[in-house]
Parts: sequence; C-alpha cells; structure tokens
Amino acid sequence: MAKAKTQFICQNCGYQAPRFLGRCPNCGKWNTLVEEVVESAAAPVSHATVSGTLAKPEKLAAVSTEKEPRIKTQMAELNRALGGGVVPGSLVLIGGDPGIGKSTLLLQVSGQLSQTGGTVLYASGEESANQIKMRANRLSVASDNLYLYPETDMGRIKENIASMKPDYVVIDSVQTMSEPDIQSAVGSVSQIREVTAELMRIAKTQGVTIFVVGHVTKGGAIAGPKILEHMVDTVLYFEGDLHHTYRILRAVKNRFGSTNELGIFEMQEDGLQEVKNPSEIFLEERLEDATGSSIVVSMEGTRPILVEIQALITPSVFGNAQRTASGVDRNRVSLIMAVLEKRASIMLQNQDAYIKAAGGVKLDEPAIDLALAISIASSYRDQGTNPEECYVGEIGLTGEIRRVNRIESRINEAQKLGFKKIYVPKNNLKDWTAPTGIEVVGVTTIKQALKLILPK
Repeated sequence: MAKAKTQFICQNCGYQAPRFLGRCPNCGKWNTLVEEVVESAAAPVSHATVSGTLAKPEKLAAVSTEKEPRIKTQMAELNRALGGGVVPGSLVLIGGDPGIGKSTLLLQVSGQLSQTGGTVLYASGEESANQIKMRANRLSVASDNLYLYPETDMGRIKENIASMKPDYVVIDSVQTMSEPDIQSAVGSVSQIREVTAELMRIAKTQGVTIFVVGHVTKGGAIAGPKILEHMVDTVLYFEGDLHHTYRILRAVKNRFGSTNELGIFEMQEDGLQEVKNPSEIFLEERLEDATGSSIVVSMEGTRPILVEIQALITPSVFGNAQRTASGVDRNRVSLIMAVLEKRASIMLQNQDAYIKAAGGVKLDEPAIDLALAISIASSYRDQGTNPEECYVGEIGLTGEIRRVNRIESRINEAQKLGFKKIYVPKNNLKDWTAPTGIEVVGVTTIKQALKLILPK
C-alpha cells in the first residue's frame, strides 16, 4: 500500500510546507506547523455557486434583489450587533474567551427563536444533553421546538438537518466538529476549513440560519485559519472581564449591516440581561471633584456612549517616564502628551502617566483626543474639571481641534444624561443649530480649550 502523503500546515494561518519548520514563514508564529494527511484523490470540482445553482454572467441592471425580512430576537442588543436582526440563511460566527458567556447567549437566543415558531437544532460537541438541560433550567429556557443534539460528526449532523429541516442551527463549537472524509485531527486547519465550508453550503442552499461558536487564542483572535472569518457572513466578538459582570458583543464583520456595532449585556444568575443605557453605568461611580477625570461622548457604531477617561500624572522616579494605558491605545497617549508638551507648554517628559477608560470599555476613535488631553492636564495641574461638562474632538499634531462625525448624536446623548456644557470642534458647528438645554462651545486649538476648561 502506498504511503499516505503528508504536509505540515500552520494551525494559525494555514500555510503549507513540505517539511517541519519551527517558525511559520507566513505569520511568524513558532511551533504552529502540524503534520496532516493530504488527500490523494483530487476533490471533485463543483461548478455551483453558494446558492446551489449554476451561475452565468448577468448584467447588473438585470439582477433582481429580494429583501428578506429580518427575524427579531427578544434581545435588542443582539439585534443591534447583527445589524437589525437575524438574516435567514446567514452564517454567524461568535468568538470569545472561555467562560465569557457564548453558550449562555446562544441557548437564550435559541429558546427565543424557538418560541416564535421556528425549529432550532442545538448541536454541541463539548457538553452532553444533560448539561445543556441543566443550563436551560437555570436560564428558564423551555420550548417544544428546541432540539439538543450532542454530536461531533458532521456527517450525522448533516443527515439530521436534512431530515428535520430546522430553521436555525447552533454549532458549539466549530473546533470540536469533524468531517469523516478528512483524516486530519479534530481542530486542525483542514477540519475547520472543511466543516465551515459545509456549514456555509447548508446555510445558502437550504436557507438555514447557522450560529457557530469559535474558540479564541491567547491573543484573543479566533482560533484556526483566518479563512474561517472570511467565509462566514457575520463575525461577533464577545468581550468582557471575568471579574466584572458586563459583557460587550461587538460586530467586526457583517455582510448585512454596518460593522463596529455593539451590544452590552450584564451576566446575572438567570443569564444575560440587556443594558438599556450603558452611559449611566459607566458614569455612576464618578467622584464630584476628582482631578484627572473627563467625560467623552464616544461613538460605537451608531450608538453614542458617555465614558469617563481617568488620568494619573506623577513625577517619574526612574530615568525614563512610564506610559501605561488601559482601554485606550498607548501610542495615542504618547502622541497626545507630546502635543500638550509642544503646543500647550505642559512639561510631561519627566512625568509618569497612567490612563484608564472606566468601566472596562475600549475606546479607539480619534474623537476621544480632547477628553484625553483634558484629563492629563487636569491631573498634572491638580485641578478638577466641571462634572457637568463633556468633551469631543480630535487633536492634530499642530494642536488644532479637528472635526468629528455624528456630532448631533453625541450632543443629544450628552443632553439626555443631564450635561450642561459640551466642548466640540468649532468646524462642527458650521451650518448647524445646536439644541436647546445644553451649551455647545466650539474650540479650534488645544491651547484655547485648556484656557476655557482649566483656567489657572
């Protein structure tokens, strides 16, 4: 019998090599190449598209579009992250750290979808039916249209999908599923790629909505080749700190809606509960006369969220000043401090800086620059800011305050939460009337903003 042909495949990026290499030449990771059996017979070539029909060239104007109605779940935060609801026939990938609540979320969603008249098949490769039933009792999930199926063989799962014809399928998780025709180990690149491709064919040809759970690596990325995220329709990351009860569901890819949308939940005894107004949670523990504190109105997708940015500036004991940041980019902190030193004459080169976005949220948009600069200057001067003020604006390297997007939504959200004054880029006020009930102050430079906000 001829010896089976093998190749070494990187479990991080899918790179193939004829021999073992300690370091992957493609992604640079160490000890990720694993020997896998390569199929000797060539796989049959399919000429069908993902819809299961033969394709032919068509004029753009002749292509007909049918807008399918989205299915709304009882979780408005999940609907927001999905872009308005569940799209029939879509493949949704959900990733997150172990124990963050992925299975809890999907079991709650399965119970809600089954109560709307749809049939749900929950296939689990990690838990028995008894374990899932115990969680369902704790979450008060009960329905005659929800079927539990502890199985890892994709062949048997496909047979049950074909016979049951469910409306929704949950796969928990894709790393535990195996294609019987692939001889590689469970969780390998070949297995994950083939299982995901088969799930995509089922979703598109049979119109079944499929939710897939994906494990994550130590770095926080979804385990397996990057092609896993390219193949699916929507990628949701479930973020949060195991030491806190709040969870953030963030969309990083969505073929049916905008990206960077997020939903916020709170983990309780009876499952995940929606957080209707996250701004109040992020601000509820703020001290009145604290120094080094400022409020920014940040946009997360289409949702404005008010977050407190805290700064602690202390004289450096060692030769090199430290720059520590939590929830904001460390490079952004260094850039803002350099601008303050050059354009506002605040000597920070011999000061240690500790910056934090309160509440565990991550802020990465340019509009947080002004609030970041105000909190740093407030701590350095040991001068408190007005608790009824908030700040929005991007800072350029020459010290100018640049315009930001969605300024109307930001100001309305600040007014709704009782803030009396907001500082914004002056260019944002052109051809636009500010609402009543909140004072809107336009600033052009960081030096001007500091004179107005922190007068000596």
